[in-house]
Amino acid sequence: MILKQSSRKHLFIMNNEHLFLSFLLFFTIQFSMAQYEGYSLARWENQLKIEDQFFSLQDHTTFKSHLKELTLRPHVVGSEANTNVQKYMVSVMKNAGLIVKEYPYDVYLPKEPGTSLIEIVTPLRIVLTQQENILENDSYSKDPLLWKGWNAFSGSGDVTAEVVYANYGRKEDFEQLKTLGVEVKGKIVLARYGGNFRGFKAKFAEANGAAGLIIYTDPKDSGYTKGLVYPEGPFYNESTIQRGSLLTSDFTGDPLTPFEPALPIDGRQKVKRLDPKNAELHTIPVTPIAYGEAKKILGLMNGAAVPQKWQGGLPFTYRLEGGTQLKVRLQVNQKIDFVRATNVVGIIKGSEAPDEWIILGSHYDAWGFGATDPNSGTAMLLNLSETLGKLMKQGIQPKRSIMIAHWDAEEHGVIGSSEWVEQMRDELKAKGIAYMNFDGGVSGKNFGASAAPTLKKLVMEASKKVNYPYTDQNLFDFWKKDNIDQPKIGNLGGGSDHIAFYMHVGVPSMSGGAGGPNLYHSNYDSFQFYEQFVDPEFKMGPMIEQLAGLMALRLANGNFIPYNLNKYPADLKMHFNAATVKIKKYHPEFEGFQSVTKSIEELEKSSEKLTNMMKLYLNKDAYSKKNVSKWNKQLIALEKSFISEKGMYFGSWYKSLYASSDPFSGYAAWILPGLEYEIAIKSSARFIEWEDRYTNAINSLNEKMKRISTEIETN
Repeated sequence: MILKQSSRKHLFIMNNEHLFLSFLLFFTIQFSMAQYEGYSLARWENQLKIEDQFFSLQDHTTFKSHLKELTLRPHVVGSEANTNVQKYMVSVMKNAGLIVKEYPYDVYLPKEPGTSLIEIVTPLRIVLTQQENILENDSYSKDPLLWKGWNAFSGSGDVTAEVVYANYGRKEDFEQLKTLGVEVKGKIVLARYGGNFRGFKAKFAEANGAAGLIIYTDPKDSGYTKGLVYPEGPFYNESTIQRGSLLTSDFTGDPLTPFEPALPIDGRQKVKRLDPKNAELHTIPVTPIAYGEAKKILGLMNGAAVPQKWQGGLPFTYRLEGGTQLKVRLQVNQKIDFVRATNVVGIIKGSEAPDEWIILGSHYDAWGFGATDPNSGTAMLLNLSETLGKLMKQGIQPKRSIMIAHWDAEEHGVIGSSEWVEQMRDELKAKGIAYMNFDGGVSGKNFGASAAPTLKKLVMEASKKVNYPYTDQNLFDFWKKDNIDQPKIGNLGGGSDHIAFYMHVGVPSMSGGAGGPNLYHSNYDSFQFYEQFVDPEFKMGPMIEQLAGLMALRLANGNFIPYNLNKYPADLKMHFNAATVKIKKYHPEFEGFQSVTKSIEELEKSSEKLTNMMKLYLNKDAYSKKNVSKWNKQLIALEKSFISEKGMYFGSWYKSLYASSDPFSGYAAWILPGLEYEIAIKSSARFIEWEDRYTNAINSLNEKMKRISTEIETN
């Protein structure tokens, strides 16, 4: 693991190789100045015509009508209203000319909140409200299908206890409570949303012996301290409640079928299911409330003042404990059973390579109306289906297959997409080129994106051709803002439907959309809210459609799959350097990963050479489509170099050595998750193992690139 100085001989060889590659690159550029990565000049010129036609066929008005139709009623998974949304999507995509397939699953989840109660028992009896106010000027708020605030996968129970305030309910917050001498055992924890996935708040509360958990959104995070509240503005009012799932298994998907699809119980193929008693589900009662109701509890607490960073936005000093005189009752009775969830996938078969798949997706189930989350993404993808359908009717079919996927049961734990990936695992390993996620594609006007290394350039280059509404800029320039050269593009974490594709199977993925203040997971996230505050002119959805369509078409039509291969070594080097810095903070004598560093150096050369060899091959007078097809199959396999059957120590379902969601927050992106886990627990016990596993993965990637380069050179 100790880094060594390179020898003079090594430096001489390396420098000469770089001279050759630099010459090769210069030579290539002379023939391909106007080409996009992976395209011959002729095909790129044709691609630009296709893109212009795609833009001309787009109907900017239908996004609004799709969104309005999708959000007519609240539609939680398993409800009749959700089935109606499903039928609508099927109809739209069939009418557009897509082949539509439905994938049913029987998943174990609560489709209704059940019964619940929160009340202050002493010093005075106050029953707390658990549902948003009906607003006079918001007809949507009166819908009888709207339920009270609830957290799916809560434990059932009826407890009366003292109260402890735990800030965001993070691992470090509970650790600080211990340091401060605050006892959590047997008490009801009050924590605010934010900082981590809500399920981990429940997990850490339960691990520390809490009797129950109440979660609220503090006005410091979304409320009157941020600006005008709904219905005057886009921030949470005093009755707004965030709903959401608590599911925190060490895998993603249906809690009873880890690693296997939750196929219908009455179907031909039988699936072994866990006994619900053995499932990793919470046992303590948990429910959310609004900050107007949380105020009534917090205002009665009389313990020591909280640390300064824990202070919220309510107009008084927050306290760590309520004391013996303050007792709160929390009661939840929530039934969990099998519920039918159905994914809907529209397919445009590729004309040359139908077994190479580009998949775009968003879920469609919602806690309420779901105007921003998720159905702005659903409406955008329906629009895209129609525009691509118009292209097909004009005789323009993508070279590779494009799939438009609408996932069910995402809100309960990213279930629908995970079950589909488990069902299609072998095919995705061989055929999956990219997955692009647009969950809640529009919730504001600030664009952002995260992506696998090979897709980052794709996102940025496509954004240069898309006009940003309300400005005279393109999306790229608006997105980059004050950055000098290019926008900041993130790395994928948890929280949505890319997880199984990227972290379980190794399909390069991206997630993007336009964000802003919104009424996340509340009963107020309606068409009215969208029209009033998110995008009154309905221009952002069509913009995201243009971006998604361009990326899909560029992936679909390239001679070679247009991955940015040079980004692999660049990002790996950056992330290993960052990990080394973190390790040295608790292991000062650590000197780095010697074999990994050498492997990345080799990868730099092989990725650069392969990129240039592909360009040269496409600029030949004639090239073999059969060979290109063969090499594309090998390109699909590149990302799979990071897939380890052993998986992670925090959950073997997470198989990507490159990326994972943070198992302590649920949302954050962990790049090099094997190392990040060791860093999180301040361990060095497995460094040798992880150096071997990462070296082997990078070497595998390197050998695959070299093999393709050699084959191109000899043809």
